[in-house]
Amino acid sequence: MKIQLVRNATLVVHYAGKKFLIDPFLAEKGVYPPFPNSLRQDQNNPLVGLPLSIDDMFSSLDAVIVTHLHLDHWDDAAKEALPKDIPLFVQNEEDAEQVRSAGFQKVIVLQEDTVFEDIRLTKTKGEHGRGEILQLAGQVCGVIFNHSSEKTLYIAGDTVWYEEVRRTIEAHKPDVIVVNGGDNQFLQGGSLVMGKEDILQVHQAAPDAAIISVHMEAVNHWTLSREELRSFANEKGMSAQLLVPADGEAYSF
Repeated sequence: MKIQLVRNATLVVHYAGKKFLIDPFLAEKGVYPPFPNSLRQDQNNPLVGLPLSIDDMFSSLDAVIVTHLHLDHWDDAAKEALPKDIPLFVQNEEDAEQVRSAGFQKVIVLQEDTVFEDIRLTKTKGEHGRGEILQLAGQVCGVIFNHSSEKTLYIAGDTVWYEEVRRTIEAHKPDVIVVNGGDNQFLQGGSLVMGKEDILQVHQAAPDAAIISVHMEAVNHWTLSREELRSFANEKGMSAQLLVPADGEAYSF
C-alpha cells in the first residue's frame, strides 16, 4: 500500500491495486471563514494550499470514502470537482442522502462487510469528542482495509481515543493506523480528535503498528503541532513507530 497525505484528513490511498481518495477537502487556501469559537479567528480555512493538483488526485481514481460530512472532510470544492459517477462510500443513509442530493450517482453506505473489488472495507465506530460536545459534533466513522495481498490498514477518522478504538485494534490487528491527530478544539468542550496522549494510547494498544498522524495544522482550530507531537513521541519512545507527514508526503508499506 501507499498512503499520501494531501492536507488535513485528505489522503490518497493505493491499496491492492486500487486508488482511493479519503475525506476530500479541496478548496484553495483561505476560501472559508475560520471555525467559530476557537483559535486563530483571523485566519481563513484552509490555512494552507493543496500540495498537489486535483488532476493528480483524480487520475486513475477508483473510489472515494467520506467518513462524515464536516466541511474539512467534504467541501463544496470536492462536490464540484469529483466525477458524479465515482463510487463514493459514506457512513450512513443520512449522509448518503445528502451526497446523492449533490448529484452523485453511486453512493454506498459502508457496512461491516462491504466488499469493493476484492477489498474488504469495514466501517468502524468513532467518537468526535467527549461528553456534551458529541451531540454537536455528530456521527463519524473510520474504516478498516483488508486484502490477502496487503497489510491491514485502519483509518480511524475524526475520533478521540476511547474503548471502541481499542476494541477495533484488538479485533483487526492493523499493521498501519492513520489517526487524526491535531487535537482540534473549540474554546469549550475539549478535544474533538486525538491529541498526543490519545496517540500514545493507540501506540500502547498496537506497539508494532506504524501510526501516521494527519489532520494537523490545516484548519484554524488545531492545537497540537507536528513539532510538538514529534517531540512527545521522542520522549515516550514511540518515534520509530510514529510518522508525522508533511502535506504531500507519502509512505509505502
